[in-house]
Amino acid sequence: MVIRLRFFGMRAGLILAAAALLLCASRAVQAQSQAQRLPDKPSLPPAASIPVEQLGFSAPGSLYLGQRLSMVSLDFLDENRVLFTFRVPGLMRREAEDSDQRQIRALVLAVPSGAVLAEAVWTLHDRARYLWMLKDGHFLLRDRDTVVEGGGDLQTKPLLQFPGALLWMEMDPTGRYMVTSSREPAPAVPQSSVDSQPAAHSDPLQAPATASANLDTEEQKPAGQPDLVVRILRRDTGKVILVSRARTTVHLPVNADGYLEALRGRGLEWLLNMNYFVGGSEILGHIDSTCTPIFDFISQQEVLVTACDKTGARTLIAISTRGKRLWQDTSPVQAIWPLLAMGPDGSRLAQETLAVTHTVNAYEPLGREDVKGQLVRIFDAATGKVALEAPASPALDAGGNVAISPSGRRVAVLNAGAIRIFDLPPPPPLTF
Repeated sequence: MVIRLRFFGMRAGLILAAAALLLCASRAVQAQSQAQRLPDKPSLPPAASIPVEQLGFSAPGSLYLGQRLSMVSLDFLDENRVLFTFRVPGLMRREAEDSDQRQIRALVLAVPSGAVLAEAVWTLHDRARYLWMLKDGHFLLRDRDTVVEGGGDLQTKPLLQFPGALLWMEMDPTGRYMVTSSREPAPAVPQSSVDSQPAAHSDPLQAPATASANLDTEEQKPAGQPDLVVRILRRDTGKVILVSRARTTVHLPVNADGYLEALRGRGLEWLLNMNYFVGGSEILGHIDSTCTPIFDFISQQEVLVTACDKTGARTLIAISTRGKRLWQDTSPVQAIWPLLAMGPDGSRLAQETLAVTHTVNAYEPLGREDVKGQLVRIFDAATGKVALEAPASPALDAGGNVAISPSGRRVAVLNAGAIRIFDLPPPPPLTF
């Protein structure tokens, strides 16, 4: 009897081991098939192609992959003009203060001919994102502590200057409000004596920072010690609406009414809490996520939530500001580092992901050889339907290689040595 039990036990162990091997093989095949899923060509033929090598563009080397450096920006000024900017390769300067200095070439190109309508060279002093588009054919250019505004002739004029280095900024869908993160010395006065209404300060950006409710704040640091300051301000006047000191750069999604934050609920539940500029707050809805969800406004009335399901895959969930769920889409776990770019009118949005050969975790880190390419998907904001799927190359993990026109009917993708222009059907109407 003992011998028979041992036999059956060994047999069961062999069966379990074989099942485990089959599971591992199945996962490997699944990962390989996912990596091969990166399309060789777009789902729609391009209407025009503008070669970029003759413009002086050369693809960044693979050694930059993983550093999240902003190397390129591609944007529509209007339906028939694109603004293409890129780092100009050259010798590095060895002076410590200029170690991050770089030259950016800016070109305004006619669509579809590719004719150069204007050009300029900008000297910038870090490697983070530097360009944001406005809705009227103008753009904002960031360098160090300064923001300037430019247009189709690439002439710029000063707009805002901050008390310290501006690390990050973003805008609401209307372009009226900006969220900025800057590194500034702490004020010399005690926190209790700081003016509680910085927005009324005669020089708003020089107003002392105060802690605002519901922002990620910390105790006041000693005078003169660098710290991060987060502001919400009016773009046209520089008037500060909210200001706070924070532990790190903050992604704070705003629309013309207020800002969103994620509140932890029970278990996997997260609440979407809307804080209004006029006062008060409201819970717009809730989602389940195994990671801290990221919120972005697609338009004034639509929020996109990037969450994680139990397998680790990224999930996009579109919710109206009235709390109605509009659509949902899930990316495979082998599609990593998602980036979003919103269309100016909120009718379409772009998602970029890197396609890799395996899931990335502490036991299986990402190597450059594991990256098979970058995939761009254009979604209809009203329905979540994919209007275009296309590869992008070189793979840029900081984005900047896809743009949506003001009407949502044209898309530009940098791929295989050219800017590919795609004409799409009219987007479905937004109904909330």
